Amino acid sequence: MRCWLRCIITCRSWRAEVWSRWPTGETRAELSAWEQRPVRWAARLPAASHDVLAFARLLPDPAPPKPPADARPVQLLPSQMMVVQMYLALVRAGQTKTVPADGLAEQVRDAVRDRVAGRWRLCLTRPQMESVAYALWLRQVTGAAGEARRFARDYGIFHDPAVGRAGSRTTGL
Repeated sequence: MRCWLRCIITCRSWRAEVWSRWPTGETRAELSAWEQRPVRWAARLPAASHDVLAFARLLPDPAPPKPPADARPVQLLPSQMMVVQMYLALVRAGQTKTVPADGLAEQVRDAVRDRVAGRWRLCLTRPQMESVAYALWLRQVTGAAGEARRFARDYGIFHDPAVGRAGSRTTGL
């Protein structure tokens, strides 16, 4: 029973037929008994699909693009990356008055997910880090301070609206 895989197939059905075998009604009843809940559908992966999954797990992370000379390596949690991506989406939609530092959108687009550490790896310049701090400050003001506090603790940069124009200046800890 362990070789049956419950999965969400987002591709077309012809690809699903190549990569899986669909169970009969009798097998679904056995799976429902084993899972102790109704199983509407399942797929059994053939040997080649298992090999593909095993091979994909062993692939190294792609090498990050060459960083600018004054860039610093930064690792963002998925929640922090989501906040930065939301901020950049607002900027693209023209809904913000403060624009991010040049190159931040490209760095976020080219970020590499470190599967082992569970973080996004980027190389950011000081102005780009200040823009990230601003985005995290926006999230902090709207109810969740954890991401901004962690970024300030890890990199010594946080957005302080009391110093200078809002969004134009950050201060180190």
